[in-house]
Amino acid sequence: MLTQANNELLTRTGRGTAMGDLFRRYWIPALLAEELPDNDCPPVRVKILSERLVAFRDTQGRFGLIDEFCAHRGVSLWFGRNEESGLRCPYHGFKYDITGQCVEIPAEPEGSTFCERVKLTAYPLVKVGDILWTYMGSPEFTPGLPSYEFATVASEQSFTSKRWQESNWLQALEGGIDSSHVSFLHSSGLRDDPLFKGSVGNTYNLNDLKPHFEVVDVDGGLLIGARRNAEEGKFYWRVTPWILPSFTIVPPRADHPVHGHFWVPIDDENCWVYTFDYHPVRPLSDKEVQAMRDGKGVHNEYVPGTFRPLANKDNDYLIDREAQRRGDTYSGVKGIAIQDGSLQESMGPIVDRTKERLVATDVGIVKARHKLRAAALALKEHGVTPPGVDPEHQRVRSFASVASSDIPLEEITPAATAVRPGVAHVSV
Repeated sequence: MLTQANNELLTRTGRGTAMGDLFRRYWIPALLAEELPDNDCPPVRVKILSERLVAFRDTQGRFGLIDEFCAHRGVSLWFGRNEESGLRCPYHGFKYDITGQCVEIPAEPEGSTFCERVKLTAYPLVKVGDILWTYMGSPEFTPGLPSYEFATVASEQSFTSKRWQESNWLQALEGGIDSSHVSFLHSSGLRDDPLFKGSVGNTYNLNDLKPHFEVVDVDGGLLIGARRNAEEGKFYWRVTPWILPSFTIVPPRADHPVHGHFWVPIDDENCWVYTFDYHPVRPLSDKEVQAMRDGKGVHNEYVPGTFRPLANKDNDYLIDREAQRRGDTYSGVKGIAIQDGSLQESMGPIVDRTKERLVATDVGIVKARHKLRAAALALKEHGVTPPGVDPEHQRVRSFASVASSDIPLEEITPAATAVRPGVAHVSV
């Protein structure tokens, strides 16, 4: 369990908080690139780390992320006119460029330089892969651009979606680094989901419900290994990398695409879940992409016109008690993404970790909390650059393998987690 003070430290991400300052040292997803498809397209509201912002793409194709509210009298610039390389407030015509600089105030007399002294908060916004990333920290500490493999392979090899989750970011992340629940909550997906089924590893997941966990500390975060019994004298390993602050890659199954997540705080009680699938050495098939768009694998279906899941807390996640009773789905909720989201949201906006009773399979979660806390305090108290900021820390793969029981995990991980262009991931 955590003390209340440590729970507060890890879950609060507004400006000036220890965890908020930590997040602001990384490039983090701000929105999908498809949300700003064309020059001068409509602006998009963006709320991350409790800051209300607006994103736009100007006449020259440049991306901007600025304070949502006009400096004049606080009108939301989401209503703004995106025109002639700037976003113009429709109330009195104040116009801002992608740096947040006011470039025109129509009511000012000719020769006035007042607009030069008006500037909104603005953050860089860059496209890497399917995502528009932002850096919200001090410019002097801006790291190199994201180099996660899913975002740097050819576009036809990767697919990314996002969803709104109504819970604090940390309980969502903790679900992502917990491999023990797969044998229960997602057991039907191992049998039936087109992006999961057919892997030899599924049998090991379903046959051994008591995995042993080992954790390897690496520069950018942790490698969290779940070990299950395979055939005589061998273990089945599934190793999930976690790179600070909130990036995880799920171990692969057979030749299916590899998937994973980014959890980005919207505020302290909501987060964005960016979900990707990619294959290191081949394009995704039309069938695979369609399955992802249909909510299979770790993706989901949406309320039309939104990023809110179709199955959500307002409709009890469309739970089917008969399907639960029959064993069609373990929880009665359909879809791997919403099976996770429903239970994480059920904990409340911010779970009270002073009441929890952890067990041996929670060792990855415990170590992740310790590493997050240590990184946040080292940054706050000593200005230490956090783990995972270096793009080289992000060049890591998950893997699934069957190995002799006398080979320690530390001997398996270096080759299996290395990103090697043109070489497939390690999978069974």
